Amino acid sequence: MLTLLGAAVLAAGASLVYGELGKELTPPEDRGAVVVRLQGPDGSGLDFTDRQVEAVEQMFNPALDSGDAEGIYSVTGWYDLNRGYIGARLKHWDERETGQREIEAGIRPKLAMLAGAQARVSSGNSLGLRRGSDGGISMALTGPSYPVIAEAADAFALELANLPGLSGVRVQYQATQPQLSITIDRARAADLGVSMSTLSTTLRALIDEDEITEITIDDQAVPIILQSAAGAVRDPNDLLNLYVRSEAGHLAPLSQLVTFSEAGVAAELDRHGQRRAVEIDASVAPDLSLRDAVDQVRALAAETLPPGVGLLLLGEAAALDETSNALMVTYIIALVVVFLVLVAQFESLTSAAVVMVTVPFGVCAAIYALWLTDTTINIYSQIGVIMLIGIMAKNGILLVEFADQLRDKGLTAGEAALQAATERLRPIAMTLASTVLAGLPLIVGGGPGAEARAAIGWVVFGGLGIAAVFTLFLTPAAYALIAGLTRSRASARITLEAELADANTHVIAK
Repeated sequence: MLTLLGAAVLAAGASLVYGELGKELTPPEDRGAVVVRLQGPDGSGLDFTDRQVEAVEQMFNPALDSGDAEGIYSVTGWYDLNRGYIGARLKHWDERETGQREIEAGIRPKLAMLAGAQARVSSGNSLGLRRGSDGGISMALTGPSYPVIAEAADAFALELANLPGLSGVRVQYQATQPQLSITIDRARAADLGVSMSTLSTTLRALIDEDEITEITIDDQAVPIILQSAAGAVRDPNDLLNLYVRSEAGHLAPLSQLVTFSEAGVAAELDRHGQRRAVEIDASVAPDLSLRDAVDQVRALAAETLPPGVGLLLLGEAAALDETSNALMVTYIIALVVVFLVLVAQFESLTSAAVVMVTVPFGVCAAIYALWLTDTTINIYSQIGVIMLIGIMAKNGILLVEFADQLRDKGLTAGEAALQAATERLRPIAMTLASTVLAGLPLIVGGGPGAEARAAIGWVVFGGLGIAAVFTLFLTPAAYALIAGLTRSRASARITLEAELADANTHVIAK
């Protein structure tokens, strides 16, 4: 009874501890590289971007001087003239003492002081999923039109900056790219007898050159381009001094047919979920888990977003939602499969139920192990929990199978549980010790992927180590309580033999 009461206390405490554990998709990982992406103002050229890239390269000098980094590679004009990419390749994990996170923490204050451009550390993960700025959270607002979404995104970004644990909020939609639009007065052109095709051909040839056809010479395609003899027009005012020919052969001034308007537009227009979208990135503080950040963002979106504007999580945040639901289904399937295999092995529902009783308490022990080691609940630690389910079931089988054999010899459930716990103590303890120690290299090992291995190792090493007590004490107690409610597998045979012996005695007596 005391064992069952202690197990209940452990389960109650584990439920409280579970709420305090951080939840994320992957733990912070040392990927052996530090990547910085920067973006200057729209319309800035390569010269400006190159100066910013060189300034960021200087920030990596301490890592190069200490020998932690072995090279820097950078790209000026990465996808756009105002963007840059700087990456530092770190030495092998065994050849350096400074981790990737420490190097990133050293350059972040310097990036914040960079004038004229926004530079952020880009953190990757072993799953290849996109993260937000500085390994934070990435999301998108969707709506009917980009101006409406952009207005909502700017207001939402201000609210996000007030949330605890979120910083560096950046709206990706920036309507600052200069654009010159040419509007044609169709009514005036019709009055002057100028066709739209003539206007279109003239403007294309003067502004951007016009490829009218291709000819093949010696199996090579040669484009025929129509362009002005003086070259492309670069000053909009020069267009107003040009003339186009009407259908009647007269020359009409272009200034009578077109008007110019200059406005700022976005350099990129994103779409997510087959809808217009504006992306938002935010950095997440180290003491705030990704799950808590997602919950805060969703609660804020439900309160502040206007009607018609929706929220979509992107990259790692979206995968966290998907894997959380999928892994819950995986746990249920794993428990059902293990239970069915045990039923087939023992040919008894009660024996299988006794083994399965210890499994939830093994999961509770794993939760305590994660809490004591400050390990988050992530995809790797959840994989370790699935492994723990099978290991816990295996240890229970050693005792329950032997207890069933003792019951078949005529012992009661309590007597069989006590004798099985006594005689199976050494093999069960040896099995537990070997399994627990097998998880130790996952914890103490280093190198690439050490964070993922450590998350699995702490579940196996710590969880199974704590759960050993319940395998040795809870399983016999559960067996005496549950198995005593049913008859043993050999009870039918014993009853039949007794009835046959009694019948033979009556026959002989007659």
